[in-house]
Amino acid sequence: MGDDSEWLKLPVDQKCEHKVWKARLSGYEEAVKLFQKIRDEKSPEWGKYLGLLKKFVTDSNAVAQLKGLEAALVFVENAHVAGKTTGEVVSGVVTKVFNQPKARAKELGADICLMYIEIEKAEVVQEELLKGLDNKNPKIVVTCMDTLRKALSEYGSKIVTLKPIVKILPKQFESREKAVRDEAKLLAVEIYRWIRDAIRPSLQTINSVQLKDLEEEWVKLPTSAAKQTRFLRSQQDLKAKFEQHSAEGGADSDGDDEADTVAAVDPYELLEAVDILAKIPKDFYDKIEAKKWQERKEALEAVELLAKKPKLENGDYGDLVRALKKVVGKDANVMLVSLAAKCLAGLASGLRKKFGTYAGQVVPTILEKFKEKKPQVVQALQEAIDAIFLTTTLQNLSEDILSVMDNKNPSIKQQASLYLARSFRHCTQATLPKSVLKPFCAALVKQVNDSAPEVRDAAFEALGTAMKVAGEKAVNPFLADLDKLKLDRIKESADKVELPGGRKGGGGGGGAGDKKSAAKAPPTAEAPPKSSAPPRKNPAAATSKSVSGPPKKGKPTSAAGGKAKKTSDNKEVIETELSIEACEDLAGGVLPASCLQQLDSANWKERLASMEEFQRAAETMDKGQMPCQALVRMLAKKPGWKETNFQVMQMKLHIVALIAQKGQFSKTSANVVLDGLVDKVGDVKCGGNAKEGLTAIGEACSLPWTAEQVVSIAFGQKNPKNQAETLNWLANAMKEFGFAGINVKGFINNVKTALGATNPAIRIAAITLLGVMHLYMGAPLRVFFEDEKPALLAQIDAEFEKMQGQSPPAPIRFNKKAAAEEAGDDGEEQDEDGGAAGGGGQDSMDLLPRTDISEKITSDLVSKIGDKNWKIRKEGLDEAKAIIVEANFVTTNIGELPLTLKERLGDSNKILVQQTLNILQQLATAMGPGLKQHVKALGFPIITVLGDSKSNVRAAAMITLQAWVEQTGMKDWLEGEDLSEELKRENPFLRQEVLGWLAEKLPTLRTVPGDLMLCVPQLYACLEDRNGDVRKRAQDALPKFMMHLGFEKMTKAAGKLKTSSKDQVVAMLEKARAVMPAKPAAPTKAGGGKDSAEPSRSASASRSQPASDDCVDSKPEVKKIRGGAAAKKGAAGKKPPAKGVKDEEDKSGPIFVLIPNAKEQRVKDEKQLKILKWNFNTPRDEYLEQLKTQMSTCFAKWLQDELYHFDFQRHVKAIGVMIERLESESDATISCLDLILKWFTLRFFDTNTTVLMKVLEYLKLLFAMLNAENYHLTEYEANSFIPYLILKVGESKDGVRKDVRTILTMLCKVYPASKVFPLLMDGTKSKNSKQRAECLEELGCLIEGYGMNVCQPVPAKAMKEIAVHIGDRDTSVRNAALNTVVAVYNACGEQVYKLIGNLSEKDMSMLEERIKRSAKKAAAAPAKPSVAERTQKENPTNPNATFLRKPAQEDPNKLNQARQNSQHSESSHPSIPREFQLDLDMIERDQSRVCEMPDLVQHKLDELLEPIMIPEPKIHSVSPHFDELHNSTASTINFVISQVASGDINTSIQALAQIDEVLRQEDKAEVMSGHIDQFLIATFMQLRLINSTHMADERLDKRDIIKLYSCIIGNMLSLFSMESLAREASMGVLKDLMHGVITLMLDSRVEDMEDGQQLIRSTNLLVIRVLEKSQQTNMISALLVLLQDSLVTTAGPPKFSELVMKCLWRMTRHLPETIDSINLDRILLDVHNFMKVFPKEKLKQLKNDVPHRTLKTLLHTLCKLTGPQILDHLSMIENRNESELEAHLRQVVKHSGNLSGLKSDRGNEKGGLRTDERMSKAKVSDILSEIFKKIGSKENTKEGLTELYEYKQKYSDADLEPFLKNTSQFFQSYVERGLRMIESEREVIPQHGVDSSLTSNNEELKPAVYYERLKILRQRQGLENTSRQGGGGVEDEPQQRPPISSLLSSKPSVASSTDMLHSKLSQLKESREMYQQEHNAHSNSPSHTHTRSASPAANLDDLKKRLERIKSNRQ
Repeated sequence: MGDDSEWLKLPVDQKCEHKVWKARLSGYEEAVKLFQKIRDEKSPEWGKYLGLLKKFVTDSNAVAQLKGLEAALVFVENAHVAGKTTGEVVSGVVTKVFNQPKARAKELGADICLMYIEIEKAEVVQEELLKGLDNKNPKIVVTCMDTLRKALSEYGSKIVTLKPIVKILPKQFESREKAVRDEAKLLAVEIYRWIRDAIRPSLQTINSVQLKDLEEEWVKLPTSAAKQTRFLRSQQDLKAKFEQHSAEGGADSDGDDEADTVAAVDPYELLEAVDILAKIPKDFYDKIEAKKWQERKEALEAVELLAKKPKLENGDYGDLVRALKKVVGKDANVMLVSLAAKCLAGLASGLRKKFGTYAGQVVPTILEKFKEKKPQVVQALQEAIDAIFLTTTLQNLSEDILSVMDNKNPSIKQQASLYLARSFRHCTQATLPKSVLKPFCAALVKQVNDSAPEVRDAAFEALGTAMKVAGEKAVNPFLADLDKLKLDRIKESADKVELPGGRKGGGGGGGAGDKKSAAKAPPTAEAPPKSSAPPRKNPAAATSKSVSGPPKKGKPTSAAGGKAKKTSDNKEVIETELSIEACEDLAGGVLPASCLQQLDSANWKERLASMEEFQRAAETMDKGQMPCQALVRMLAKKPGWKETNFQVMQMKLHIVALIAQKGQFSKTSANVVLDGLVDKVGDVKCGGNAKEGLTAIGEACSLPWTAEQVVSIAFGQKNPKNQAETLNWLANAMKEFGFAGINVKGFINNVKTALGATNPAIRIAAITLLGVMHLYMGAPLRVFFEDEKPALLAQIDAEFEKMQGQSPPAPIRFNKKAAAEEAGDDGEEQDEDGGAAGGGGQDSMDLLPRTDISEKITSDLVSKIGDKNWKIRKEGLDEAKAIIVEANFVTTNIGELPLTLKERLGDSNKILVQQTLNILQQLATAMGPGLKQHVKALGFPIITVLGDSKSNVRAAAMITLQAWVEQTGMKDWLEGEDLSEELKRENPFLRQEVLGWLAEKLPTLRTVPGDLMLCVPQLYACLEDRNGDVRKRAQDALPKFMMHLGFEKMTKAAGKLKTSSKDQVVAMLEKARAVMPAKPAAPTKAGGGKDSAEPSRSASASRSQPASDDCVDSKPEVKKIRGGAAAKKGAAGKKPPAKGVKDEEDKSGPIFVLIPNAKEQRVKDEKQLKILKWNFNTPRDEYLEQLKTQMSTCFAKWLQDELYHFDFQRHVKAIGVMIERLESESDATISCLDLILKWFTLRFFDTNTTVLMKVLEYLKLLFAMLNAENYHLTEYEANSFIPYLILKVGESKDGVRKDVRTILTMLCKVYPASKVFPLLMDGTKSKNSKQRAECLEELGCLIEGYGMNVCQPVPAKAMKEIAVHIGDRDTSVRNAALNTVVAVYNACGEQVYKLIGNLSEKDMSMLEERIKRSAKKAAAAPAKPSVAERTQKENPTNPNATFLRKPAQEDPNKLNQARQNSQHSESSHPSIPREFQLDLDMIERDQSRVCEMPDLVQHKLDELLEPIMIPEPKIHSVSPHFDELHNSTASTINFVISQVASGDINTSIQALAQIDEVLRQEDKAEVMSGHIDQFLIATFMQLRLINSTHMADERLDKRDIIKLYSCIIGNMLSLFSMESLAREASMGVLKDLMHGVITLMLDSRVEDMEDGQQLIRSTNLLVIRVLEKSQQTNMISALLVLLQDSLVTTAGPPKFSELVMKCLWRMTRHLPETIDSINLDRILLDVHNFMKVFPKEKLKQLKNDVPHRTLKTLLHTLCKLTGPQILDHLSMIENRNESELEAHLRQVVKHSGNLSGLKSDRGNEKGGLRTDERMSKAKVSDILSEIFKKIGSKENTKEGLTELYEYKQKYSDADLEPFLKNTSQFFQSYVERGLRMIESEREVIPQHGVDSSLTSNNEELKPAVYYERLKILRQRQGLENTSRQGGGGVEDEPQQRPPISSLLSSKPSVASSTDMLHSKLSQLKESREMYQQEHNAHSNSPSHTHTRSASPAANLDDLKKRLERIKSNRQ
């Protein structure tokens, strides 16, 4: 028991993994109870057992294992997380449970497997069980099969995938173990129960005895379909339904379900594909060409054997098919023909849909071969062609079949008809629409009248089959011309037809099928009609809709109800001709006797009276009783149509119209009256009535038939008036009825006759008619008349031009008979098929005269195109192109051209690939809709080309693909596996293009084939592709797929992915679901003939719509008219006017689209590396594609097409348009500026000068516009453009160079010159000497124009690089370099020699000579340097730059008057008197220059002095004067910000109030973006000013100070409440801001003031806000640097460092939330710098250990959050091995595995410090060696001395003797002198520091102190001409020292915000100058430094005195 007591107390989960089996057994028992108690399936308790579950089932103790299995079963049943354990647990069950002897263990194991299936893990379970079948232990194999059988039995074949099971089943039948064979048999029986005979082919290889046993078992099975009895968790609705059904005791199931279950599995799918191509004998192709038939037979027999395989692997069977086709077509030996046909049948059966590619080549050959009469040959051919039919569609084969229907050989006609009959059996109403049926029926109707009885019988059988499949309603309209006997024969054939699978027909034949459909028909169909026709028709209509796809709302009802009358009219299509006697009898029954008697009276009045009675009778007559034929024959009785009295004639014609409208008017009746109506149509008095009659007949008998009859009758006469009026009537009738069904061929010759008529009225009428036809047919119509005379053709073109842009009117009349319905249904069915044109629309393409070019595609041409020599291949392609161009329109039969061109699409020569693509584009236009049958053979190879690495080839392929889709619609492309096979290729280009294409096309389709589902796995693969563009395209396509396939289907498909992928994909699917587009609405249909008119109208409209491309898929047939022929012909130059109009309309819209924040998003994406950074030596394809994608959203499509066209002239044209729109679309241009500039950079790499000059022209205008708009380029825009512009500055052509220089000059107005400077410096490194020279010249101009401040990063470095070029080999480069150095000399004098460093004697002499020469010129132009100096707008980021100006010229008190971007004369600002821009100091000193000045001064002296008299001492917030100067938001903000730092409290408060107003309005606050650092700098400058000056000034009211403080704190709170703005604050600025704010909190003077406490509380709140909202990396870095400074400088407030550390702790506490947004590398660099200044031993010497603990806490927290990976973030530390930080981090990571606390670290602290001590001692000598090396070098001597001084300060006991003893006495004294100098400076400097130590001891400072400081500063800046000793680096050092603001930090490497101020001041423009004017004016005279407010007047007096002196000197 002692042992038990150990584990009894343990928790359940620990018991379950205890080493004692009893403990485990107890644990399992408790676990079972626990699991049953937990009600929440998502309880965290389950998580404890996830890792243990496998141990439950694999326990080594059999007793414990049994209980463990029970526990596992309960866990899997109840735990939500159980699915995660499926793989390991089922694997454990298979290997450790299924081999157990205990049946209970196996049973539980099987139950666990089944339970996993129930929780949706069927695939994983099945995979593990199938692995178990490979186990060597037969017990495991048996149990695995048994479990699979149970799973199948319970869950069914939809859950358990049968294919992998069937695949391994034959192997199990071969097992040596009887138990395994028996279990395999049971499994096979169970599979048969689910899929029936589909399993047979897979088991044909097993032992015959076993197969016989199986057959016996299969027979015993019940015939009822198997049902699922156990359901998944997601199938609870089915479960409930099943339970309810069981409770009711009903065993019968819905017939539909049965059918579904039986047909669920295709045996073909269960088979393994065999690759036979590799097994074909190597000599097959030689043998098949052999002369001996025996050899050919051997070759064919070998292939026949291979082709018998039931499923073949996909591959390139092109050569094999061609060889077999050749045997079938040309071999004389009929036995070989039969063999080849069998081979083809085998290939077709084995490949199925994949053989569809070759079907079009083989079928014509087989059909022609049916001329053979030998039964075995015919049978083999029939089998082959039948197998081929199943691989393609009837529509694809229609051309080939129809072409042989007129063959002279009756055998061919018979077999073609029989083939159609067999093919129809495999069709449904959906796959046999009227558009396909119509041409076949027309051909078969001809064969019904054939002389050969076998042909007639075959035709009857085919028509009967069609009627059975499609229904009588669909077929009857095509049988109008057949008599009753033939119709009965067809119906008899239809009754005999048995459809495969027991399918019912489409209606019409009566029987059960009709009864069932009638039961389901709408209620309207059940009303008993008068005739027997409607009951059959209406249900058929309803069922046809349900079969053919998505139901069209309202259609069945209208078919059954509204169209009942019309449907019954179909019976009247055929009417036998009655004798005159019969007619008289019928007429006598409905007309008064007097009426009939007076019809032929000699008295016209009696005839008129008779007509009136006739009319009255007709008006009152009932429709069903009206004998139309009898009545019209009475009207035709003598005098009939020869009536001489116009009144009688008018009445007669009116009655004809009345009868036609009211009665059931047949074509027989129409024939009676048409001659008479046409004869009177030209009559002046009766013409209107005649036309009315014709229109009524058109309504009754259909316009197409009436029109054909009327035109032929009219042109059979010689009366020109009748002919002209007939054409006019027809033109009008077309508008009224629409164009549906018009047989243009029926009267096109008559129209041609009319065009050639001598009578102008006929010609005009014919041209008008053609104009109306053009509305519907478009450009193809013109083809019929191209051979007319030019003058006539011009008239026709003019008429067509009038019709351009017009839409056909909506039909207002409709045909009453079946023809109308046929037209409507045609349109509808075509619409389903992927596009809709009205009947006429389709006809217009069919009507075109097409040429059969198959004979021209000779074998010589084919071999030429396939030749090894590319030049010969090119010749062959040229010939093929010429054949297509010459033919204009071609038939679908193009011989062997498809396969030949397919090979060329893979040509290694890309030029030939592009040429082939071009041919395919032309082929698309030439072939039209017939192109569909070539989609598989030629279309998909085009898609393959989309994977080409060259962008131009891909672009050409996409154009070709779009051209094909225009003709074919999308349906054929989406059918089958071809598209998914293409997407399987792991080619990123192909995937991008195809997915982009699908994303564009799918939303326009109303329906798609189910095969689209095959692409989904590839789509999911693309979502995780390595290529970012592929992923993006896949995400874009996802919602488009979903709109057709549905969310559920796609989610189910995602279930097959790996778990990691699945979660990601499902999340994407959820997102896609939210943005899924709606399916396009079905076209609105008003009924009848309107159906056909709508598509036609939209077709015409598409010509004038800019977005016509969008119609490609929803209405491809429309595009066949428009895009296929019209647009394409336009492109080919056949009919340019239509194209031109379209272009004009396309281009009328804006060329750029203004998308808010799009540019910002692009910048963000580039920063986050989501897209490629625009940086390259030569542009690669991925850059091009990326830019194209970005431009697609904001550029007009046509403009983008032009910009990316291959023809440079299109580029020029596009830039021309951009120039025109520059002013009108300036805002949109700016929003797309980055993309525009990027596109121009691509043009810089082109060699075409025309384009380049146009580009430069645009750029000049663009930058002028940007300057006028006050727009400033962003870094992002500049960096992606300027470097590439600089490349062109070295262009060989002078014109280009000149333009580029002009643009660079303009560029400086919209982008700071200081930022252009480094880019030009990079340009000087080019190998192109012209570029080097031009860049140097430009640098010189910048220095002349902007002074030395532009030299970035530091002048010294820049000048050294420029001086190197003085020694260049190229003269122009040398001269340019010398000129630039001279420009520097003019700016800073002799100091230039120091800046350029050491030069060779030769170079130095050249430079000195050049400087001497330039000095004379400079003396002659005194104003120039000062102007250059005054235009210095760029303040350097490096403080040293300010000391480089020539002392004689430069004085900080002089103002920079010109604006930053202004390079033109200051006179453009008359409000600034020019005198103020003079350098008065220089004028006073240099007498020789005074003579230049007087006119200028005298001229404006009065104006100068006027404003001086104004007593206002300070600048006001925003004055009118300011508004004149500042017309941009940026400059206004700059000005206001500059006033924040004003010395005047009121000015500062006003400025703060203005900024606060902006910040409080969220919509306006964004304008502050980009100015945050500037604003914060001004703010803490003001804080310093208050602290050091205002607080000490007794004269100021303390309430004003509190008010100012309040404004500052309020502004800061507003700013830091907006995270987007707060995050812009940089590290240096945040450091100084925190310094200022903490100093304020510690200022005891503030506490003593009224409201001081409240102010400090607000300040405390501000500190918290700043810590929270700032960019976290910057904030932590700022605090670390601030802590370092506060510990170094002891003069600050004692609590200062304590508060800084508190801030750091707060930041550390929030690290878990912010760690992801932090740049660890930067923070660790700052910690490293801190530890360099404060090693551990030095930290320990501090008064308290809080800093040390703070640093440790920060590092431990970082380690805890990131783990060992933290060591990867030391990349920014130079010598990381020497870093104390790395050692410390390694120690932390090593000694605290889970980093849960700081205890372990404290334990190791002492040891760590000892190590650190040893390390630091070892490093001392290295550090000092480095320092003395720097002191010894000429360049770094000052830096070395500074470092040595700081080192001595830190380590006062450091021994320097070892380093000095070996040096000379001079060097030692030099070092001592340098250290003394630094020490003397630092005695003064710390008092100016940010720590505000001035106030620490509350001294009141005297003005003398300020004066003393100012004096020191002026000396150091070289601005005071006092005691400056020459010689020695130490004496020069003050000039090189940074200004006091940069010494605020004890560590030189840390940039303070004051350094940043220098760079920010370059943005302050005039506002900065005004502030400096005020500030410098006070410091101008020492006597005024402490009396700020009184200084302006004194300054003005001083200026006046100077000006007086200048005047007197002049005199």
